[in-house]
Amino acid sequence: MGTLGRAIYTVGFWIRETGQAIDRLGSRFQGKYYFQEQLSRHRTLMNIFDKTPLVDKDAFVAPSASVIGDVKIGGGSSIWYGCVLRGDVNSISVGSGTNIQDNSLVHVAKSNLSGKVLPTIIGDKVTVGHSAVLHGCVVEDEAFVGMGATLLDGVVVEKHAMVAAGSLVRQNSKIPSGEIWAGNPAKFLRKLTDEEIAFISQSATNYTNLAQVHAAENVKSFDEIEFEKGLRKKYARKDEEYDSMLGVVREIPPELILPENILPKQQEKSLKI
Repeated sequence: MGTLGRAIYTVGFWIRETGQAIDRLGSRFQGKYYFQEQLSRHRTLMNIFDKTPLVDKDAFVAPSASVIGDVKIGGGSSIWYGCVLRGDVNSISVGSGTNIQDNSLVHVAKSNLSGKVLPTIIGDKVTVGHSAVLHGCVVEDEAFVGMGATLLDGVVVEKHAMVAAGSLVRQNSKIPSGEIWAGNPAKFLRKLTDEEIAFISQSATNYTNLAQVHAAENVKSFDEIEFEKGLRKKYARKDEEYDSMLGVVREIPPELILPENILPKQQEKSLKI
């Protein structure tokens, strides 16, 4: 960063500091009511050094996620609540249509003992389950990493391969296409069925669609949120009318439908009492 760049950065820093100071002053004026506004000082996207996250306009990054430094996220991908993607000493690349689920951690390694550079590369239509840890590894297109799994430096998960939930994949392991590995340390368990391979792709598509719903909800203003709260309260006892207004059609499970001969008897009994 040159002299001009540092000067511009410094001016920007002080403008942001001034804005925060004004916000704190405004909160004091609002008194006990200011907490009702859903504000957060958390920075979802954060530069580090001269590295800036690049997020496709069609990707969803949850407000409580942290995407830091040299990170690229492709279109239709989703980074869910509580995730951390930290591209500081190396880069992270996430393809298109990939989902990294809640509380997962993706980090990198500058290099291993032999000097090999270890960024983290995640391909297209990959599913990474909740609370997984990916460190300096490669996950190819349409692969699946189960909940709570850990992938250490140098691991390669090939296309259409699966890591079972809770597994620990040791350094420099390669999981071949069409196989599922499980355990601590992870070992070959069996071959995937055609249905399971199809499920991997379908899971990614499902999360892409679900992310659009969450993205729409997260951009709502405070006034919109309050308005919807009022609607829910108003129509709490009017499910059919409320659902009709939203364009929702709900089918009542057969178990909840009372036979016609039950309700009249109950009413007749209550009248006698």
